[in-house]
Amino acid sequence: MKVLVTDPIADAGLDRLRESGYEVETAYDVEGDALLNAVADANGLIVRSGTDVNRDVFEAASELVIVGRAGIGVDNIDIEAATEHGVIVANAPEGNVRAAAEHTVAMAFAAARSIPQAHVRLKNGEWAKGDYLGTELNKKTLGIVGLGRVGQEVAKKLDSLGMELVAYDPYISEDLARQLGAELVELDDCLDRADFLTVHTPLTPETESLISDEELAQIEGGYVVNCARGGVVDEDALARAVDDGILAGAAIDVFAEEPIPEDNPLLDVDDVIVTPHLGASTEAAQENVATSTADQVVAALKEEPVINALNAPSVEESAFPRVRPYIELAETAGKIATQLLDERIERIEVNYEGDIAEEEVDLVTASAQKGVFQPLEWQVNAVNAPQIAEERGVEVTESKTRQAADFQSLIGVTVESADEQITVEGTLFAGDDPRIVRIDGYRVDAIPHGHMLAARNHDKPGVIGFVGTVLGEHDINIAGMFNARETDGGEALSVYNLDDELTDAAKRALEADERMIEVRSIGLNG
Repeated sequence: MKVLVTDPIADAGLDRLRESGYEVETAYDVEGDALLNAVADANGLIVRSGTDVNRDVFEAASELVIVGRAGIGVDNIDIEAATEHGVIVANAPEGNVRAAAEHTVAMAFAAARSIPQAHVRLKNGEWAKGDYLGTELNKKTLGIVGLGRVGQEVAKKLDSLGMELVAYDPYISEDLARQLGAELVELDDCLDRADFLTVHTPLTPETESLISDEELAQIEGGYVVNCARGGVVDEDALARAVDDGILAGAAIDVFAEEPIPEDNPLLDVDDVIVTPHLGASTEAAQENVATSTADQVVAALKEEPVINALNAPSVEESAFPRVRPYIELAETAGKIATQLLDERIERIEVNYEGDIAEEEVDLVTASAQKGVFQPLEWQVNAVNAPQIAEERGVEVTESKTRQAADFQSLIGVTVESADEQITVEGTLFAGDDPRIVRIDGYRVDAIPHGHMLAARNHDKPGVIGFVGTVLGEHDINIAGMFNARETDGGEALSVYNLDDELTDAAKRALEADERMIEVRSIGLNG
């Protein structure tokens, strides 16, 4: 398998990929048709902010499984198009958090004490001590717009330096903000109270130019620091506000266009400090994001869950060992259920009982949906299965109960058409040995593997022998058999593991016997 890397990352990340057995191709600064040609046969793609991963890229890369962003921001990746094509998008949110937070703090101090300006003048032979009267951060109010990972780290650092913290983030709870020593407020209140404003949001249509003329006027006499994403702060408005004395200064590390053009107005204002997107530029951060991204690409190519997937359900790393065995079990139950129903599916329900009900199971539920849709020959995986369900009007529900009558943990997948439903339930024996234990209420102990036959019949003598005879006549060997019945003389269900696929001729021969109610062939991978 091939992993294409189109922006430079630390060698540690490239080494991690090669050690895992993947071909690594580096093609830096490719764009347009050259990028489309390079990615055409790639299974994985690793980028930073320099590569535009748009819809054309996904349409050109039929083998692509994952795009790994070596960093946090993903505004250069069309996540909607990725999801439509079943491609995972993952970032490395932890690797450069500390570096970005430290740079934010450094920029705040640099702006407050005019450090770069004084440095330049002294280098030029001027002892300009009397021209700079700095501002202390102690007992000032820090306004934080965006209390994500970097925002939280900045809050911790500047809280310890004696600043009062107010924060605006519509996606963070008041309890979390309070734990960080911050008061959660609306944006206007945050701006009105801030002596220093630091921005830590992604660039989205909602956040583009979030801080412009009107907002900057609310921070009168204060400072603005942006080490997050260019474009969140309106650069023209910021240059005017500092130049006109509305703001005391600003420190900017990120820009709407990078590299920054010579006519950017921020370059002409003395009290605006600029750095060339250095927030994540530490040796430790670069190695961390490179190896983290590489690890996620390796996981995706091995069909393992990706911890930091942005468009697919994920699971905390510490919980993954407990959840992992149920991912394939849920997918298998979904595959069996949809092949037994053989009608247009209108509803899917995934039910969790016992210990598994205590876990985060979004990834397991997505895998169940993947299993339901795969036999219908749609290009589907855990990334786009929820979207496929939505597009096709299939209702998906999830239920949990801590009680499990017969098993420590049990997963049930129910598929329902307009007038019929099938439920397949499974569990794990000895920790990771999957079993299908009920089909539509019939108690079985079927090993979900390879080719299977599910036969519903009247509970009469000789039926099992008849099935064995027919399969033998068609040269199909039985590897295992599991039988259950409602009542003596009622209906029975038998599940057979077969060495070969049930042929149409064998199926017709079985269905010709009046004792047989229904015969279904089930195909599983592995």
